[in-house]
Amino acid sequence: MRHLLDNCALFAQPCLLCAGDGGPDGICAACRADLATLPAAHCPICADAGPTGLPCPHCRRRRPAFDTLNAPFVYAWPLSALIHAFKYGHRLDMAHALRALFARHAPEGPARPDLVVPVPLFAARLAERGFNQSLELARAFAVRMAAPLDDTLCVRVRNTPPQARLERAARTRNVADVFVVERAVTGLSVAIVDDVATSGATLDALAAALKKQGARRVDAWVLARVFYSKT
Repeated sequence: MRHLLDNCALFAQPCLLCAGDGGPDGICAACRADLATLPAAHCPICADAGPTGLPCPHCRRRRPAFDTLNAPFVYAWPLSALIHAFKYGHRLDMAHALRALFARHAPEGPARPDLVVPVPLFAARLAERGFNQSLELARAFAVRMAAPLDDTLCVRVRNTPPQARLERAARTRNVADVFVVERAVTGLSVAIVDDVATSGATLDALAAALKKQGARRVDAWVLARVFYSKT
């Protein structure tokens, strides 16, 4: 099935948003241009909304374990509807279009990490969903960055309630010590990939686990950023 889905990139596909000609990427250029991109005024650490581009109050009080959080888009309609359908509606057929959209915004050149790691799902949730949406995005990111992908390095050891239901402080408690990194990554620069960042607590927890195992730098990459300070 994955071979068939990936080969869809060879053919023009209907745009997921307007049903016109989406080209090989599955989202047409006009619809891509209409998506809400991250504005220049945002926190340079966690990418949350901010008027000055200086570190936000949360990052000044407690800097997260990741070095930067990077997001090409704001989590807003219609991209939010696509991500929700992909993630919760078992729409794996959307994977190619979202991977292509994400990969378009991956940096090139000296920013290349030593390793790309998707945020893992707990085994029971992975079995229920049938796929890890973060891994689907990480595949394209790793190819674009010409960096190795490792989806076995990090393990989620507890099945936590969905972060979307919780307030900021509860999100941090919810993912405390939830990740285990199976082997040392001493001196490596690691890129962790997820679909959406809200408070950044999940990415913070995974970055902390990687740095405990010796990672020199951890940068988080997501497709879309919720402006948490406005929620």
